[in-house]
Amino acid sequence: MPIGELLAYHAKGDPDRPAVTHGDVTTSYAELDAQSNRKARQLASLGVAQGDVVTLAIPNGIEFFETAFGVWKLGATVNIVSSKLPAAELRAIVGLARSKLVIGEEHARLDEFPFLLVGTPPDKDVTAAPLPSKIAPRWKIHTSGGSTGRPKLIVDEKAGVHDFSQQTRVQMAGDTVLNPGPLYHNAPFVISFQCLFSGGHLVEMGKFDPLRALELIDRYKVNWVNFVPTMMNRIWRLPAEERNRYDLSSLRMVVHMASVCPQWLKQAWIDWLGPHRILEIYGGTELLGGTTITGDEWLAHKGSVGRVQPGFRMRILDEEGKECPAGEVGEIYFLPDRGSNTTYEYIGADAKSVDGWQTYGDLGHVDEEGYLYIADRRTDMIVSGGANIFPAEVEAALDEHADVQSSIVIGLPDPDLGQRTHAIVQVANEARPRTDDEALRSFLATRLVRYKIPRTFEFTTQNLRDDAGKARRSQLRDERIARTTP
Repeated sequence: MPIGELLAYHAKGDPDRPAVTHGDVTTSYAELDAQSNRKARQLASLGVAQGDVVTLAIPNGIEFFETAFGVWKLGATVNIVSSKLPAAELRAIVGLARSKLVIGEEHARLDEFPFLLVGTPPDKDVTAAPLPSKIAPRWKIHTSGGSTGRPKLIVDEKAGVHDFSQQTRVQMAGDTVLNPGPLYHNAPFVISFQCLFSGGHLVEMGKFDPLRALELIDRYKVNWVNFVPTMMNRIWRLPAEERNRYDLSSLRMVVHMASVCPQWLKQAWIDWLGPHRILEIYGGTELLGGTTITGDEWLAHKGSVGRVQPGFRMRILDEEGKECPAGEVGEIYFLPDRGSNTTYEYIGADAKSVDGWQTYGDLGHVDEEGYLYIADRRTDMIVSGGANIFPAEVEAALDEHADVQSSIVIGLPDPDLGQRTHAIVQVANEARPRTDDEALRSFLATRLVRYKIPRTFEFTTQNLRDDAGKARRSQLRDERIARTTP
């Protein structure tokens, strides 16, 4: 069924069925369908048609959902970005996507692209009647900074249709699902819309807060939630009397992904909720392949992220492209059973491939039973609070500063975020008095979304790169970790 028709399908049998709760307001399927019909007509009046791309720079909230469904009702594709992107980064993404329209807050207005301000309602005379059935050729596009520091688009190869027979084994039709994550990230986006596609009730947090997450699970009898380890850590660090104040008996499944979960934290959650309610997923937006592991499996294979999912194959290859034996660390490669490049397309980048097998760039090994263990989340990539940060992108922005001669950005261990972004900045002696942490943060605020801005800085007059432009990134990181290790 076309995804633009799913709201009406679920409203037909029960128009008052809750679709999205945000704040204290619950919108029914019938209301959301009517609102998205009107939004679709508003977008059509701005020139959006089947096959077009619409960039959504919209904060989490009901407008995000009605707009996405409005786009799909026209047979167009959503391109999802952070609502806080600086203009330069947004302009590069919108240009790659060839967006017909950008929808966002005022700072997202780009002179060279048609724009609709968030919160602009359709004209009062715009009807909420159903629209002709249309299917988007690609249902979504997400973005990534890429290892080059330049934006790239990850185009999902799936058309805008929903197959009710392909329900996931962990999220069931009609579930009440809590979304604690930003919708411009792939996992929160997919999980939230899969809930609505299957007729469930989505409880949208807007912004994560550990105590409020537990309160919402209790109040709305949530069945299913996806956390990143940073969220799990913040919940676990609540005082025990606060954490145990709420009834979590409705919660059938806690799924975590996005970064490797510390073993102590995962064990704590298993002890708290039970292993049968914990599931870990490893994979990526490109859907090259992935692994899953239940809590019970993890107890027998501590530290593992599981075995390869059905429909995909996995290999661990060394630097020469040879398969690594069990226990030997190499780069993790996947191949869908349908063949290479059947799940996604890059715009603005080329995939790393070995005989059709492709990789997210992560390192790991498997044991004798085929369980995967991650050694590093890419050699250089930083995973902070579940968000991927590419050093080259941050370095490119830093190096634009007139006083910065060179910069190296690394990830250092952080008990809350998993990793924190740390910048080593080379400046001349005469520039040092006027170039401090706050000056660089202010400079970067116009070029990078907030979570990419380094949390800590250090300054040096020593060369950070050799004559060939190469950096001793791993050595620099190891030296700083050693300094803080007792």
